[in-house]
Amino acid sequence: MSRVSRLHLLLDRPGLLRRTALASLAADVGIVITGGVVRLTNSGMGCPTWPRCDQGSLVATSRLGFHGVIEFGNRTLISVVGGLAVACAVLAFVQLPRRRDRLTWAGLVLAGIAGQAVLGGVTVHSVLDPWVVSAHFLLSMALIAAAYRFWLLTTEPPRGPVPARSQRLLSWLVVGVTAVVLAVGTVVTGSGPHAGDASARRTGLDPGMVAQLHADLVMLLIGLSVALLIFAPAGLRRAAAVLVGVELVQGAIGFFQYFTHVPVVAVGLHMAGACAVWVAALGVVQNARTPHGHGTALHEASQSERVLR
Repeated sequence: MSRVSRLHLLLDRPGLLRRTALASLAADVGIVITGGVVRLTNSGMGCPTWPRCDQGSLVATSRLGFHGVIEFGNRTLISVVGGLAVACAVLAFVQLPRRRDRLTWAGLVLAGIAGQAVLGGVTVHSVLDPWVVSAHFLLSMALIAAAYRFWLLTTEPPRGPVPARSQRLLSWLVVGVTAVVLAVGTVVTGSGPHAGDASARRTGLDPGMVAQLHADLVMLLIGLSVALLIFAPAGLRRAAAVLVGVELVQGAIGFFQYFTHVPVVAVGLHMAGACAVWVAALGVVQNARTPHGHGTALHEASQSERVLR
């Protein structure tokens, strides 16, 4: 057996692809949390230029101090996120039969990471413009969605009663409202005290007014999620129960941070909770897919595999 054949045999393992996909998803969530650490420690401009850390060095120097180390540390994590994404793409390519849907989503994850790197540079050059920072966070949410979808394509499809059309539509409505909640949440952060750097400007909006809008949308989201929990069949109901539980914890953290004047630790937990809510909402949509629809997708994938081979 040739060396190339042995390498292919080593890599062509479904379990390896599935674990690597899960690690990639975890890394995408992790870099959002470390990005929050950068912001909450006022290290957003710890590296004042991009792609260099400062004009004379690619890495943080002693002149930049603690903030430079924090910001540069977050930047270096993109190599971990990117490396795992590349590994997923390679493994998806060597898996036989080769599936076009896996290759497509692996490519979207890689494209999202490249976009994040560029948008990160724009964020630095705009001196943490709050709207650019919001876009940076929301692109992270899109990247998590792509990585989550890729991971699902490496796992077994859910089994259970087929949700009715109204229940599937309600599931998509839940995800849509979740996306709006996240978007408005970035405006709340962009209007509040945690700018990431003393020189960064704010949106100019009234933080209390935007926070109230955010809270109202959260209440709407919880109401829709509870409705789904009540009326959905077994498999979808379990996913809805997880979402409602995560939403309640996230809501409690949100109220705590508001009434305690947004302490740093609470804001950090709230950012991590936002990722958890998003992933739970994506899980609801996944469980709302019908077995027939999944089977059709697999049939289409098998047709694509013949073309790719």
